[in-house]
Amino acid sequence: MPSLERNSNRIVIAGASSLLGVELISLLEESRFAGWDLRLVDEDLAAGTLVEAAGEPAVIQPVDDDTFRGARFGFLASSPEFAKRCIGPAHNAGAVVIDLSGAAFSDSTFGDSGAAAWFPRIESLTGKQISKELKSYAVLSAAGAGIAGLALALSKYGLSRLVGVVNQSVSEAGRAGIEELEAQAARLLTFQSIGHEIFGVQTAFNTTPRYGAASKVDLSRSGKRIQEQVLSLLPEAERENISILAVHAPVFYGTTFSICADLEQRIVPEDIVARCREAGLVIVENDQAGPGNVSVAGEENIYFAVPRQDENRPGTWWFWGAADNFRVPAASAIKLAEKLTS
Repeated sequence: MPSLERNSNRIVIAGASSLLGVELISLLEESRFAGWDLRLVDEDLAAGTLVEAAGEPAVIQPVDDDTFRGARFGFLASSPEFAKRCIGPAHNAGAVVIDLSGAAFSDSTFGDSGAAAWFPRIESLTGKQISKELKSYAVLSAAGAGIAGLALALSKYGLSRLVGVVNQSVSEAGRAGIEELEAQAARLLTFQSIGHEIFGVQTAFNTTPRYGAASKVDLSRSGKRIQEQVLSLLPEAERENISILAVHAPVFYGTTFSICADLEQRIVPEDIVARCREAGLVIVENDQAGPGNVSVAGEENIYFAVPRQDENRPGTWWFWGAADNFRVPAASAIKLAEKLTS
Protein backbone atom coordinates (compact mmCIF):
# COMPACT_ATOMS: atom_id res chain seq x y z
CA MET A 1 0.00 0.00 0.00
CA PRO A 2 1.43 3.43 -0.87
CA SER A 3 1.94 6.06 1.77
CA LEU A 4 -1.20 7.57 3.27
CA GLU A 5 0.63 10.88 3.62
CA ARG A 6 1.49 11.77 0.04
CA ASN A 7 1.39 15.49 0.81
CA SER A 8 3.19 15.29 4.14
CA ASN A 9 6.45 17.17 4.64
CA ARG A 10 7.58 15.06 7.58
CA ILE A 11 10.57 12.72 7.57
CA VAL A 12 11.49 10.35 10.37
CA ILE A 13 15.13 9.31 10.70
CA ALA A 14 15.61 6.17 12.78
CA GLY A 15 19.20 5.86 13.94
CA ALA A 16 19.67 9.62 13.96
CA SER A 17 22.65 9.49 16.33
CA SER A 18 24.60 7.03 14.16
CA LEU A 19 27.37 8.22 11.85
CA LEU A 20 25.17 7.35 8.88
CA GLY A 21 22.22 9.15 10.45
CA VAL A 22 24.26 12.32 11.02
CA GLU A 23 25.43 12.23 7.39
CA LEU A 24 21.85 11.78 6.22
CA ILE A 25 20.62 14.75 8.26
CA SER A 26 23.40 16.93 6.83
CA LEU A 27 22.60 16.02 3.22
CA LEU A 28 18.85 16.41 3.71
CA GLU A 29 19.47 20.00 4.78
CA GLU A 30 21.25 20.63 1.47
CA SER A 31 18.58 18.94 -0.67
CA ARG A 32 15.07 19.81 -1.84
CA PHE A 33 13.91 18.48 1.55
CA ALA A 34 15.50 21.36 3.42
CA GLY A 35 12.81 22.91 5.57
CA TRP A 36 10.87 19.66 5.96
CA ASP A 37 9.89 18.55 9.44
CA LEU A 38 12.57 16.11 10.67
CA ARG A 39 11.72 13.75 13.51
CA LEU A 40 14.82 12.13 14.97
CA VAL A 41 14.59 8.81 16.79
CA ASP A 42 16.98 6.12 17.94
CA GLU A 43 17.50 3.25 20.34
CA ASP A 44 16.70 3.82 23.98
CA LEU A 45 20.36 4.27 24.91
CA ALA A 46 20.65 7.24 22.52
CA ALA A 47 17.27 8.78 23.40
CA GLY A 48 17.67 12.22 24.91
CA THR A 49 20.87 12.97 23.01
CA LEU A 50 21.11 16.53 21.76
CA VAL A 51 22.06 16.93 18.09
CA GLU A 52 21.88 19.68 15.48
CA ALA A 53 19.27 19.65 12.72
CA ALA A 54 18.56 22.55 10.35
CA GLY A 55 20.91 24.69 12.42
CA GLU A 56 18.84 24.17 15.54
CA PRO A 57 19.30 21.88 18.54
CA ALA A 58 17.12 18.76 18.42
CA VAL A 59 16.59 15.98 20.94
CA ILE A 60 16.56 12.37 19.78
CA GLN A 61 13.41 10.54 20.85
CA PRO A 62 12.70 6.84 21.45
CA VAL A 63 10.46 4.92 19.04
CA ASP A 64 6.80 4.38 19.92
CA ASP A 65 3.57 3.63 18.07
CA ASP A 66 3.15 7.30 17.10
CA THR A 67 6.70 7.92 15.88
CA PHE A 68 5.88 7.60 12.18
CA ARG A 69 2.40 9.11 12.29
CA GLY A 70 2.01 11.74 9.57
CA ALA A 71 5.41 10.91 8.03
CA ARG A 72 5.93 10.64 4.31
CA PHE A 73 9.28 8.85 4.61
CA GLY A 74 10.97 6.78 7.27
CA PHE A 75 14.74 6.59 6.74
CA LEU A 76 16.33 3.68 8.64
CA ALA A 77 19.99 4.55 9.29
CA SER A 78 20.37 2.35 12.36
CA SER A 79 21.58 -1.14 13.13
CA PRO A 80 19.66 -3.89 11.29
CA GLU A 81 18.14 -5.03 14.58
CA PHE A 82 16.71 -1.61 15.40
CA ALA A 83 15.55 -1.16 11.81
CA LYS A 84 13.39 -4.27 12.16
CA ARG A 85 11.71 -2.72 15.21
CA CYS A 86 10.74 0.32 13.16
CA ILE A 87 9.19 -1.47 10.20
CA GLY A 88 5.83 -2.28 11.79
CA PRO A 89 5.15 1.23 13.14
CA ALA A 90 6.31 2.81 9.86
CA HIS A 91 4.13 0.60 7.66
CA ASN A 92 1.14 0.98 9.98
CA ALA A 93 1.45 4.76 9.72
CA GLY A 94 1.61 4.61 5.92
CA ALA A 95 5.16 5.96 5.71
CA VAL A 96 7.38 4.86 2.85
CA VAL A 97 10.40 3.07 4.31
CA ILE A 98 13.86 3.78 2.89
CA ASP A 99 16.21 1.32 4.58
CA LEU A 100 19.95 1.97 4.74
CA SER A 101 20.66 -0.60 7.46
CA GLY A 102 20.94 -3.64 5.20
CA ALA A 103 18.23 -5.53 7.05
CA ALA A 104 15.74 -5.41 4.18
CA PHE A 105 17.74 -7.70 1.92
CA SER A 106 17.26 -10.78 4.08
CA ASP A 107 14.35 -10.07 6.38
CA SER A 108 10.70 -10.93 5.74
CA THR A 109 9.59 -8.19 8.13
CA PHE A 110 9.66 -5.82 5.17
CA GLY A 111 6.56 -7.44 3.68
CA ASP A 112 5.62 -10.36 1.51
CA SER A 113 7.06 -8.75 -1.59
CA GLY A 114 10.19 -7.53 0.20
CA ALA A 115 11.87 -4.20 -0.47
CA ALA A 116 13.06 -2.97 -3.86
CA ALA A 117 16.84 -2.64 -4.01
CA TRP A 118 18.10 0.80 -4.98
CA PHE A 119 21.14 2.73 -6.09
CA PRO A 120 21.07 5.61 -8.62
CA ARG A 121 21.90 3.67 -11.84
CA ILE A 122 19.98 0.50 -11.02
CA GLU A 123 17.19 1.07 -13.55
CA SER A 124 19.47 1.59 -16.54
CA LEU A 125 21.69 -1.34 -15.56
CA THR A 126 18.88 -3.83 -14.95
CA GLY A 127 16.45 -2.51 -17.57
CA LYS A 128 13.69 -2.52 -14.96
CA GLN A 129 11.77 0.48 -13.66
CA ILE A 130 11.39 0.85 -9.90
CA SER A 131 7.76 1.33 -8.90
CA LYS A 132 6.93 4.47 -6.94
CA GLU A 133 4.09 2.69 -5.14
CA LEU A 134 6.02 0.30 -2.90
CA LYS A 135 6.04 0.28 0.89
CA SER A 136 9.80 -0.29 1.28
CA TYR A 137 13.03 0.38 -0.56
CA ALA A 138 16.48 -0.96 0.34
CA VAL A 139 19.49 1.26 -0.36
CA LEU A 140 22.72 -0.58 -1.12
CA SER A 141 25.81 0.12 0.96
CA ALA A 142 28.77 1.83 -0.70
CA ALA A 143 30.56 -1.49 -1.23
CA GLY A 144 27.35 -3.20 -2.31
CA ALA A 145 26.56 -0.51 -4.87
CA GLY A 146 30.13 -0.52 -6.20
CA ILE A 147 30.33 -4.28 -6.66
CA ALA A 148 26.74 -4.62 -7.93
CA GLY A 149 27.22 -1.78 -10.39
CA LEU A 150 30.39 -3.35 -11.70
CA ALA A 151 28.84 -6.84 -11.94
CA LEU A 152 25.84 -5.53 -13.86
CA ALA A 153 28.07 -3.49 -16.16
CA LEU A 154 30.31 -6.47 -16.91
CA SER A 155 27.39 -8.81 -17.60
CA LYS A 156 27.39 -7.34 -21.11
CA TYR A 157 30.68 -9.14 -21.72
CA GLY A 158 29.66 -12.53 -20.30
CA LEU A 159 30.62 -12.31 -16.62
CA SER A 160 31.32 -15.91 -15.58
CA ARG A 161 32.88 -15.33 -12.15
CA LEU A 162 33.37 -12.43 -9.73
CA VAL A 163 35.23 -12.53 -6.42
CA GLY A 164 35.39 -9.43 -4.24
CA VAL A 165 37.27 -8.59 -1.04
CA VAL A 166 35.90 -5.62 0.89
CA ASN A 167 38.23 -3.74 3.24
CA GLN A 168 35.99 -2.58 6.07
CA SER A 169 36.91 0.43 8.20
CA VAL A 170 36.21 0.63 11.93
CA SER A 171 33.60 3.36 11.43
CA GLU A 172 31.16 0.61 10.43
CA ALA A 173 31.06 -0.13 14.17
CA GLY A 174 30.15 3.48 14.94
CA ARG A 175 31.90 6.00 17.15
CA ALA A 176 32.92 3.28 19.60
CA GLY A 177 34.89 1.55 16.84
CA ILE A 178 36.65 4.78 15.88
CA GLU A 179 37.53 5.55 19.48
CA GLU A 180 38.94 2.07 20.03
CA LEU A 181 41.21 2.24 16.98
CA GLU A 182 42.38 5.70 18.00
CA ALA A 183 43.11 4.58 21.56
CA GLN A 184 44.90 1.42 20.43
CA ALA A 185 47.14 3.34 18.04
CA ALA A 186 48.12 5.85 20.74
CA ARG A 187 48.80 3.14 23.33
CA LEU A 188 50.86 1.00 20.98
CA LEU A 189 53.05 3.96 20.05
CA THR A 190 53.73 4.60 23.74
CA PHE A 191 54.22 0.90 24.55
CA GLN A 192 51.09 0.60 26.70
CA SER A 193 48.72 -2.33 26.85
CA ILE A 194 45.71 -1.95 24.56
CA GLY A 195 42.02 -2.49 25.10
CA HIS A 196 39.75 -4.27 22.63
CA GLU A 197 36.26 -4.11 24.05
CA ILE A 198 34.58 -3.53 20.66
CA PHE A 199 36.55 -5.78 18.31
CA GLY A 200 38.13 -8.30 20.68
CA VAL A 201 41.46 -8.03 18.85
CA GLN A 202 44.12 -5.49 17.93
CA THR A 203 42.73 -3.41 15.08
CA ALA A 204 45.45 -0.75 14.99
CA PHE A 205 48.23 -1.45 12.46
CA ASN A 206 46.65 -4.84 11.79
CA THR A 207 44.71 -6.38 8.91
CA THR A 208 42.68 -9.46 9.78
CA PRO A 209 39.90 -11.61 8.27
CA ARG A 210 37.96 -11.82 11.55
CA TYR A 211 37.64 -10.16 14.93
CA GLY A 212 38.07 -11.76 18.34
CA ALA A 213 35.62 -14.16 19.94
CA ALA A 214 34.31 -11.42 22.24
CA SER A 215 33.85 -8.89 19.42
CA LYS A 216 30.63 -6.89 19.22
CA VAL A 217 31.01 -6.80 15.43
CA ASP A 218 30.61 -9.82 13.15
CA LEU A 219 32.92 -9.28 10.19
CA SER A 220 31.72 -12.37 8.35
CA ARG A 221 28.13 -11.14 8.66
CA SER A 222 29.17 -7.82 7.12
CA GLY A 223 30.54 -9.64 4.09
CA LYS A 224 27.44 -11.78 3.83
CA ARG A 225 25.19 -8.74 3.94
CA ILE A 226 27.10 -7.08 1.08
CA GLN A 227 26.86 -10.31 -0.89
CA GLU A 228 23.10 -10.44 -0.28
CA GLN A 229 22.79 -6.94 -1.71
CA VAL A 230 24.66 -7.86 -4.87
CA LEU A 231 22.88 -11.19 -5.36
CA SER A 232 19.46 -9.57 -5.01
CA LEU A 233 20.06 -7.81 -8.35
CA LEU A 234 21.28 -10.78 -10.37
CA PRO A 235 19.35 -13.59 -12.08
CA GLU A 236 19.22 -16.68 -9.89
CA ALA A 237 21.29 -18.70 -12.37
CA GLU A 238 24.19 -16.23 -12.03
CA ARG A 239 24.26 -15.94 -8.23
CA GLU A 240 26.53 -18.93 -7.64
CA ASN A 241 29.23 -17.09 -9.60
CA ILE A 242 29.54 -14.28 -7.03
CA SER A 243 31.67 -14.51 -3.86
CA ILE A 244 32.37 -11.65 -1.45
CA LEU A 245 34.50 -11.52 1.69
CA ALA A 246 34.86 -8.66 4.17
CA VAL A 247 38.17 -8.13 5.99
CA HIS A 248 39.27 -5.58 8.56
CA ALA A 249 41.32 -2.60 7.42
CA PRO A 250 43.01 -0.48 10.13
CA VAL A 251 41.51 2.81 8.92
CA PHE A 252 38.85 5.08 10.37
CA TYR A 253 36.58 5.85 7.41
CA GLY A 254 35.75 4.77 3.89
CA THR A 255 35.63 1.43 2.15
CA THR A 256 37.82 -0.06 -0.53
CA PHE A 257 37.36 -3.27 -2.48
CA SER A 258 39.45 -5.49 -4.72
CA ILE A 259 37.57 -7.46 -7.37
CA CYS A 260 38.66 -10.21 -9.73
CA ALA A 261 36.31 -10.92 -12.64
CA ASP A 262 36.37 -13.54 -15.38
CA LEU A 263 34.84 -12.46 -18.68
CA GLU A 264 33.89 -14.75 -21.55
CA GLN A 265 34.49 -12.13 -24.23
CA ARG A 266 37.96 -10.84 -25.16
CA ILE A 267 37.91 -7.08 -24.88
CA VAL A 268 40.31 -4.17 -24.41
CA PRO A 269 40.56 -1.98 -21.28
CA GLU A 270 39.03 0.99 -23.11
CA ASP A 271 35.78 -0.94 -23.62
CA ILE A 272 35.52 -1.81 -19.93
CA VAL A 273 36.29 1.76 -18.90
CA ALA A 274 33.58 3.09 -21.22
CA ARG A 275 31.08 0.56 -19.88
CA CYS A 276 31.92 1.42 -16.27
CA ARG A 277 31.40 5.11 -16.95
CA GLU A 278 28.03 4.32 -18.51
CA ALA A 279 27.19 2.58 -15.22
CA GLY A 280 27.95 5.76 -13.28
CA LEU A 281 31.29 4.61 -11.90
CA VAL A 282 34.10 7.18 -11.90
CA ILE A 283 37.37 5.91 -13.39
CA VAL A 284 40.59 7.39 -12.03
CA GLU A 285 43.22 7.52 -14.77
CA ASN A 286 46.62 5.90 -14.31
CA ASP A 287 48.44 9.23 -14.07
CA GLN A 288 46.46 10.10 -10.93
CA ALA A 289 46.88 8.76 -7.40
CA GLY A 290 44.30 6.54 -5.83
CA PRO A 291 41.49 5.98 -5.50
CA GLY A 292 41.71 5.29 -1.77
CA ASN A 293 39.58 5.71 1.31
CA VAL A 294 41.13 9.12 1.97
CA SER A 295 40.78 10.52 -1.56
CA VAL A 296 37.07 9.64 -1.77
CA ALA A 297 36.08 11.14 1.59
CA GLY A 298 33.04 13.37 1.17
CA GLU A 299 32.34 12.15 -2.37
CA GLU A 300 28.94 10.85 -3.51
CA ASN A 301 30.36 8.80 -6.39
CA ILE A 302 32.06 5.40 -6.41
CA TYR A 303 35.60 5.43 -7.82
CA PHE A 304 37.56 2.73 -9.64
CA ALA A 305 41.11 2.55 -10.90
CA VAL A 306 41.61 1.66 -14.56
CA PRO A 307 41.05 -2.14 -14.76
CA ARG A 308 44.09 -4.33 -15.21
CA GLN A 309 44.11 -7.56 -17.20
CA ASP A 310 45.71 -10.56 -15.49
CA GLU A 311 48.94 -11.33 -17.34
CA ASN A 312 48.70 -15.04 -16.61
CA ARG A 313 45.03 -15.67 -17.39
CA PRO A 314 43.30 -14.27 -20.52
CA GLY A 315 39.82 -12.94 -19.81
CA THR A 316 40.56 -12.27 -16.13
CA TRP A 317 40.49 -8.66 -14.95
CA TRP A 318 41.41 -6.94 -11.69
CA PHE A 319 39.47 -3.96 -10.34
CA TRP A 320 40.16 -1.67 -7.41
CA GLY A 321 37.39 0.56 -6.04
CA ALA A 322 36.86 3.04 -3.21
CA ALA A 323 33.91 4.93 -1.75
CA ASP A 324 32.83 7.00 1.23
CA ASN A 325 30.94 4.45 3.32
CA PHE A 326 28.47 7.03 4.69
CA ARG A 327 28.18 9.71 2.01
CA VAL A 328 27.40 7.25 -0.81
CA PRO A 329 24.39 5.48 0.77
CA ALA A 330 23.05 8.70 2.32
CA ALA A 331 23.17 10.54 -1.01
CA SER A 332 21.65 7.52 -2.75
CA ALA A 333 18.74 7.44 -0.28
CA ILE A 334 18.00 11.12 -0.85
CA LYS A 335 18.06 10.66 -4.63
CA LEU A 336 15.53 7.88 -4.19
CA ALA A 337 13.27 10.12 -2.10
CA GLU A 338 13.55 12.81 -4.77
CA LYS A 339 12.53 10.29 -7.41
CA LEU A 340 9.52 9.21 -5.34
CA THR A 341 8.36 12.81 -4.91
CA SER A 342 8.88 13.86 -8.54
